[in-house]
Amino acid sequence: MANKPVIIGSGHTKFGKLDAKSIEDLMLEAADEAMKEAKVAPKDVDAIFVGHFNSGLSPDGFVSSLVHQLSPDFRFTPSTRYENACASGSAAIFGALTALHAGEAKTALVVGVEKMTNRSTPDVTKSLAGAGYQYDAAEAALSFPQVFALAAQGYGERYGSPLESMARIASKNHINALDNPLAQMQRRMDFDACNNVTEKNPQIAPPLRLSDCSLISDGAAAIVLTTDKGVGGTNRVGFRATKHVNDFLPISKRDFIKFEGPQAAIQGALKEAGLSVDDLSFAEVHDCFTIAELLIYEAMGLKPAGKGGDALKDGTVYADGKLPVNRSGGLKAKGHPIGATGLSMHAISYRQLTGQAGDIQLKDPKLGLVFNMGGSGVANYASILEAV
Repeated sequence: MANKPVIIGSGHTKFGKLDAKSIEDLMLEAADEAMKEAKVAPKDVDAIFVGHFNSGLSPDGFVSSLVHQLSPDFRFTPSTRYENACASGSAAIFGALTALHAGEAKTALVVGVEKMTNRSTPDVTKSLAGAGYQYDAAEAALSFPQVFALAAQGYGERYGSPLESMARIASKNHINALDNPLAQMQRRMDFDACNNVTEKNPQIAPPLRLSDCSLISDGAAAIVLTTDKGVGGTNRVGFRATKHVNDFLPISKRDFIKFEGPQAAIQGALKEAGLSVDDLSFAEVHDCFTIAELLIYEAMGLKPAGKGGDALKDGTVYADGKLPVNRSGGLKAKGHPIGATGLSMHAISYRQLTGQAGDIQLKDPKLGLVFNMGGSGVANYASILEAV
């Protein structure tokens, strides 16, 4: 039986407004760090997989071969770009896993990258909206803040206002990011600052406030995967389970508040792993908007539908709780360079499980959940990781 793929190295640039660095610079920085950590040379990499959002954010339209600039030894190494909206990074990882499982490669480099801050906020908003359904006039007119505003409104109508819980999520993730030197926004924001509408925290798409929205970011992250027991060092993290599901693109064909796509991915991965949510040590999840993290608590089975806020009230999801969620600061404060997000989640989880997470290190974690989502719960990727 073929060896199972394991992560043997990670790379991660700082996220933020990185004017001095190009997409190529960011990719090379993350890839070089991952390969050095993995003790792998370019000549030993059988294939490269790149996550990058394909909706007009960057003039770099053909990024898959940019990693080759790192070394002449990468010449003729196959490289492919993967795109699945905000889950493009995880799409690249899952593509690499497929190749490794099939025996088409033994060692793979996976890189995710995005450069967004060189565009205006309206331009970025328009580009991201391309990940919504374009064949219904009402949906095509929505920005993603407006899409998730619908989720917050619908949640309020069904269960009661989620705004207090959303503010607690925002504050939690900002506080977590203070310990993460790679995070874009390292600014303490307490509950009141996130909960109140002010000049500094205006409503963006009612009821969403600025503090409910993730950041426009530049950055890259990378991991090295292998099935070769002779490659890499002793820090090895395996995939206990993986699950990818896509739901209908039109919101009108789904019960948005149920988050059935995320639920199917997460519960499918837990079932495959023979685990329950109570077995997890931590989770890095897709908090593109604070309402999304709240809905993910319920999709995980952490709390029943309509009761996700209880995971904040009882302290479960805080850094010192039973199941810390987004100890990195999440998309909310760490940043959300689209193609890099899934790679960032896996790289940080790898570091957690191998005791290399620095000031965000948790005490003796055993199992981590990564959940990366594209669109409004449309492309859903769940990984359960464990040190091996």
